[in-house]
Amino acid sequence: MSTSLAGRPPTGRAALGPSVVFAVLAALLATLFVATPAARAADGQITGLAGKCVDVAAANSANGTAVQLYDCNGTNAQRWSNPGDGTLRALGKCLDVVDRGTADGAAVQLWDCAGSANQQWVVTAAHDIVNPAANKCLDVRDNSSANATRLQIWSCTGGANQKWNAPASGGGGTNPSGFVVSEAQFNQMFPGRNGFYTYSGLVAALSSYPGFANSGSDTVKRQEAAAFLANVSHETGGLVYVVEQNTANYPHYCDWGRPYGCPAGQAAYYGRGPIQLSWNFNYKAAGDALGIDLLGNPWRVEQDAAVAWRTGLWYWNTQSGPGTMTPHNAMVNQAGFGQTIRSINGSLECDGRNPAQVQSRVSKYQQFTAILGVGAGGNLYC
Repeated sequence: MSTSLAGRPPTGRAALGPSVVFAVLAALLATLFVATPAARAADGQITGLAGKCVDVAAANSANGTAVQLYDCNGTNAQRWSNPGDGTLRALGKCLDVVDRGTADGAAVQLWDCAGSANQQWVVTAAHDIVNPAANKCLDVRDNSSANATRLQIWSCTGGANQKWNAPASGGGGTNPSGFVVSEAQFNQMFPGRNGFYTYSGLVAALSSYPGFANSGSDTVKRQEAAAFLANVSHETGGLVYVVEQNTANYPHYCDWGRPYGCPAGQAAYYGRGPIQLSWNFNYKAAGDALGIDLLGNPWRVEQDAAVAWRTGLWYWNTQSGPGTMTPHNAMVNQAGFGQTIRSINGSLECDGRNPAQVQSRVSKYQQFTAILGVGAGGNLYC
């Protein structure tokens, strides 16, 4: 890899007086009628603070129209759809962050759907609506429940002004691939990815390691998928780079001390693919495990998306690198995300060597677990 190695109830029956009975009944009724985001949404409404709705100002479909909080009224200005492509739509247009902003306080508006990162939203199981590009939550400005309060994005705090009830991401239904990450979620994770890194290529590669993201509870499965993809994102700049960018390093990855040498050439074993596989011995080991001659033809990793993904899964599931366990075992046995970092690049990043790089990986993992609707777990750092 480039830049990395590779309560029981009481039994008493004391009689309850009339005032106590009345209080109990009142409390029960209150629980039935308190408006909460999870109980109020209907007919495409997105409900939030004070039981009010996400609303397009004056039901105006013009580009740039403010999106605000308003009393729910059942009009088309409050009917939102989640078609499964990562967008939230009303009046035929998309919920959009103004000027592609990513800073706290960037307002949201209605705009023509363009497929851009500032129009991508993830509805999480925790009732957040997250813009992955900014890694921020849809938020009611100043925590105000007054009608016409503008909506914005803000760092996710878990506050009531960031909690919403909305259609689940992905348009509902099951994921036909069987993978815990849907194609819509994959696209939300990597809005600017290189076309080489296809979802179909990843799904095709899963058969090589059927235990990957398929072991333990549903939460553990999603956490492992998020952990793998977060590390992959870090290694490739968000699935942008297929090959190592520093060509000056290319001749350095041939260890002539190996009996098989470097038949593809001195400079042929540079970093490639989602985990940036490098060195002749890693190409040899990965190829042997996968039944592919990667020692003789390392270029297959940059030419075939399924092969590229298989090399990433090979390392994740079988190699400990500078760590003490494989990344797969780290997640399945709940050792924590930090141990995956140690196994991938611990000798250069862990134990205080490069905290900024560690934080980058952790932040991406937290973003991806939010997309998949699970908690990140503990032991995030190495």
